[in-house]
Amino acid sequence: MTAPATAPPRTPPPAPAPLPTELRRGLGPWLGAAVAALVLAGMYGKGPGWQGRWTDTTDMLHVTTGLLGGPLVLAAGCVLGGRERRRGTLELLGSVPRDPVRRALVAAAPAATWPAAGHLVAALVCLAATWPYAGGAGRPFLDLVLADTVALASLGVLGHVVGRLVGWRLTAPLLAVVGYVGLAVGSYTDSGARWLGPAAEHRYYWDQPVGWFAPASAAWAGGLALAALVACAARRGRPRLWALVPLGVALAAGAAILRLPSDGPWRPDPAAARLVCDGGSPQVCLPAVDRDLLPQVSAALAPMNARLHGLPGAPARWLTGPGEPGPGDRPLPDPAEDATRGRLDHPEQYANAVAQWLVSETCRPGDPVGPGTEQAALVQLAVLEWLAPAPDGYGVDSAPAQPLVDRLKAKSPEEQRGYLARFLAADRCDPAEVPLP
Repeated sequence: MTAPATAPPRTPPPAPAPLPTELRRGLGPWLGAAVAALVLAGMYGKGPGWQGRWTDTTDMLHVTTGLLGGPLVLAAGCVLGGRERRRGTLELLGSVPRDPVRRALVAAAPAATWPAAGHLVAALVCLAATWPYAGGAGRPFLDLVLADTVALASLGVLGHVVGRLVGWRLTAPLLAVVGYVGLAVGSYTDSGARWLGPAAEHRYYWDQPVGWFAPASAAWAGGLALAALVACAARRGRPRLWALVPLGVALAAGAAILRLPSDGPWRPDPAAARLVCDGGSPQVCLPAVDRDLLPQVSAALAPMNARLHGLPGAPARWLTGPGEPGPGDRPLPDPAEDATRGRLDHPEQYANAVAQWLVSETCRPGDPVGPGTEQAALVQLAVLEWLAPAPDGYGVDSAPAQPLVDRLKAKSPEEQRGYLARFLAADRCDPAEVPLP
């Protein structure tokens, strides 16, 4: 009689890899979505202001990520780091033979990976939103975007370490508050140490960062976070000495950043800072990064420039950009501040602002004084309204100066030019020298 065949023993399914399991479950995916939503919401509120230039986009993204995303990631990392403590499994995990540093790296992966992914998604959306409008010179600073991504991941790891060490329930919200205050205060200080933080604000749109700054920033933030995680997770003795390696890298990078001058890592970009001018008289000159705005600014100033053409005391050039104005140059207000997505919104309002810079004068404290002060102020207001009338609802009320405006308009073109030449030559800080129309 034949013995019944026996089924081969079943091979147990392989155990799931710990890293993908950690990344898929828990708070991690929600944290990434929250970072992306928070950064995009902060950017959306100021969208018209940053969509015209690549520099403005990356600068605003940098500050928004640091001030809004940083505290959130610190708090969420703290919550993720305290998971084993809340579950009461710290002693159980400490008894397993697996390397504690490797286990800590896997446990901290969601706090680092998902915020970084959320930030990259938000950055790609913002860069895509700027693409149709960012004409002229310049480029997006992708290296700084990646450095901010590393900084955000590092804040998640630091929050994770705090969560492992501190079991107080209010640690996470308190860490968010402390993080926000620290990042905000650090970003607005005049000290060179502000460039160590992930939220320092940069002002000049014709600049570019030095090439080594982004890698140094990433090494500074990533080295500190990795050193803290290794020191916290490693058992006593030699394994903890490995934390000195990333700590040394971080300190070296931080020392290089601290040696930066007051302007930080920013230097004028020759391609973006180069002046481009129209053919008018007076000329209108803008940095190449704003060359797409030049025809609009020229058209807005054309009526005023027609009256100033060839007059003694009139500007030779209107310009804005790096460097000091030369003889005969007059500064222009930044046209991008009056533009939305690369288009000048209110040309009449911009022209009136330029005329104010021409008509007004920088006087000593206490000037002008004298019995003719009020009359001189009315004359300046009348000249301003004649050169570039303010749109309704903008600027000061010009009704008191309207009789003087009418007198200017009643003059012949030759008389108008003669009066304007006398007005520009007068010391407007001395009311007695300001001529009546």
